[in-house]
Amino acid sequence: MSNTFEKRKKVIYDFICDDFYVPMKFKEIAMILQVPKEQRDELRAVLEALEQEGKIFVSKKGKYAKGQAKRLTGTFQSHQRGFGFVIREGEDEDVFISEDNINGAFQGDEVEFVITKEKDSQTGRRTEGKIVRILSHGTTRVVGMYEKCKNFGFVRPDNQRLLSDIYIPAGKEKGAVSGHKVVVELTSYGSENMKPEGYVVEIIGHINDPGTDIMSIVKSFDLPVEFPEKVMNQAERVGKDVSDADMAGRKDLRDWQMVTIDGEDAKDLDDAVSLTKKGDNYKLGVHIADVTNYVQERSALDREALKRGTSVYLVNKVIPMLPQKLSNGVCSLNEGENRLALSCIMTVNPKGEVIDHEIAETVIKVDRRMSYTSVAKILEEHDENEIAKYEELVPMFELMKELSHILREHRKKRGSIDFDFPESKMVLDENGRPIDIKPYDRNVATKIIEDFMLLANETVAEEYFWRELPFLYRTHDTPDEDKMKRLSTFINNFGYHIHVGNEVRPKEVQKLLGKVEGTPEEALISRLALRSMKQAKYTPENSGHFGLAAKYYTHFTSPIRRYPDLQIHRIIKENIRGRMNDKRIEHYEKILPEVAVQSSMLERRAEEAERETVKLKKVEYMQERIGEEFEGVISGITKWGAYVELPNTIEGLVHVTNMRDDHYEYWEEQYELIGEHTRNVYKLGQSVKVRVLDVDKLNRTIDFEFCDEDEEYDS
Repeated sequence: MSNTFEKRKKVIYDFICDDFYVPMKFKEIAMILQVPKEQRDELRAVLEALEQEGKIFVSKKGKYAKGQAKRLTGTFQSHQRGFGFVIREGEDEDVFISEDNINGAFQGDEVEFVITKEKDSQTGRRTEGKIVRILSHGTTRVVGMYEKCKNFGFVRPDNQRLLSDIYIPAGKEKGAVSGHKVVVELTSYGSENMKPEGYVVEIIGHINDPGTDIMSIVKSFDLPVEFPEKVMNQAERVGKDVSDADMAGRKDLRDWQMVTIDGEDAKDLDDAVSLTKKGDNYKLGVHIADVTNYVQERSALDREALKRGTSVYLVNKVIPMLPQKLSNGVCSLNEGENRLALSCIMTVNPKGEVIDHEIAETVIKVDRRMSYTSVAKILEEHDENEIAKYEELVPMFELMKELSHILREHRKKRGSIDFDFPESKMVLDENGRPIDIKPYDRNVATKIIEDFMLLANETVAEEYFWRELPFLYRTHDTPDEDKMKRLSTFINNFGYHIHVGNEVRPKEVQKLLGKVEGTPEEALISRLALRSMKQAKYTPENSGHFGLAAKYYTHFTSPIRRYPDLQIHRIIKENIRGRMNDKRIEHYEKILPEVAVQSSMLERRAEEAERETVKLKKVEYMQERIGEEFEGVISGITKWGAYVELPNTIEGLVHVTNMRDDHYEYWEEQYELIGEHTRNVYKLGQSVKVRVLDVDKLNRTIDFEFCDEDEEYDS
């Protein structure tokens, strides 16, 4: 770039930075600076260069003003309406990017941006920014449906954040035909006048083939399905039966009475429990599969597990973190088999307090593989056949129920929040089509395991916090004040109140859930309260867990399916064996921050993929019920309509264009839609009757319309 151009940039920048300067349009700047018409293109180029550098910015009205010199970085998330947001690591609020300020950024891009408008809490206006540079592209592959044209093709992306079709030149379609779901490798990200371009690298299947829909979601989230050959070979080598040499030096608990309690279809059994009582105190053992014995640090298995981060549970498919040879084999605490474990053995007093504990490397042998259903039959239904079948274990189950109740009450006193609402379970036929949606059972047995695992996680976290060793914690921050205010507005419609001061306390949320227990609106309010919380995450620093009202919390109990658990097992074992020297401490201090960030990110990816598969199946389920009517509750109000949630957890939108009895205005302060002429009001929490209008499988949305209560139907 010429020195003359740089000098002119400095002159213009000094002019705009002058204390007496007021934001003005291009023509005004040109007139004041007396720039001849033939030089105005160069002036425009100078202004654009300064804007690109973030030194100045242009308002929506075309006025130039001094920019924020400080450049920030983040990840761009586009919206199907054209605008977008930049997500910043460690920041609670995203930065809004208008359509004019996207500057060619693509979904998932790592971008550099400047703040153009600060947040205004009085008006509710969010922070706004402008993207000035694309640092790297976050999206390299796109999943979508291929459509053939005369001598080329294009792919319509499944991800609605990708706003343009992908152009596929002739010969780059890999044999795909119209209707095929495909994976496309991008070669160009397009521009204002050109579509993005790419070539087909994989054909998933035809859109109407069973399984193609779920596999498309798997591919769009870039979930690794197949294990590399090297990983499978290593799993085969290490996945041998437990030998005497493996058991040497371990605490032998094989004569302890213990069981696993899981769902009927569970195959990876990574936790067993034992319980006895001596005097007034309980001796609770939580025995976790010692996966680290088989997955050595930096091995092919370990690198693959870190890359996956977690097992992913889709509606009809599990994508495991570890090969089945391990997860369903030697690492699974199968009945009657010698197994290596890491045990947390706790002495609990009648108040539910842990007064003593031991964390040890052990060898165990599970007596029986129990299911939640069987234990619930024994403890809740007092089923005679089930009691006779497991006669020798019944006293321990009764003791477990007793201790579970004590632990739950202890947590309740300190303010722990228990979100006890039904999660939905999709029932699919052999072709993957949804035939029913029903709630997961949460019974006495599921609560027993939940309570025991929580206690072990807290006990391990507290010990290692005070040992001041590098560790991974499961942390959950205090909720955002704005979200809690929105929740407060919502529950006021039902006559409930929550105190929202400078900082909301978990006890307040717990009290609310106690008040709604047993009411028709319980599930809805519980779910919306959960949505108001921040996401839990993994961190090397311990900042406590808001939802559990716990000072110390970690994930210790599932190393088969969660990488952080596997990582802290290594730290615990090195400490037990006296190997945690300065060099190892330095090693863990170096790697844990990255492990925490990656594990949190991969957990979110898994959750999103799980959610998308459930949404897809819910849409398919309602596709068969177009025209049918349902009772529901308004769960969200926006300027474009009212969201209605049905008792089976399905949610759909009544768009304002489908409210034909009046023109409805959105009253943001009250979260209400009010009819201009009829003054009819739709508000949060209101019970309504809706009819299914339509579904959109691509967008995974459901459209409802309100039923006129006075409308008469033919019988």
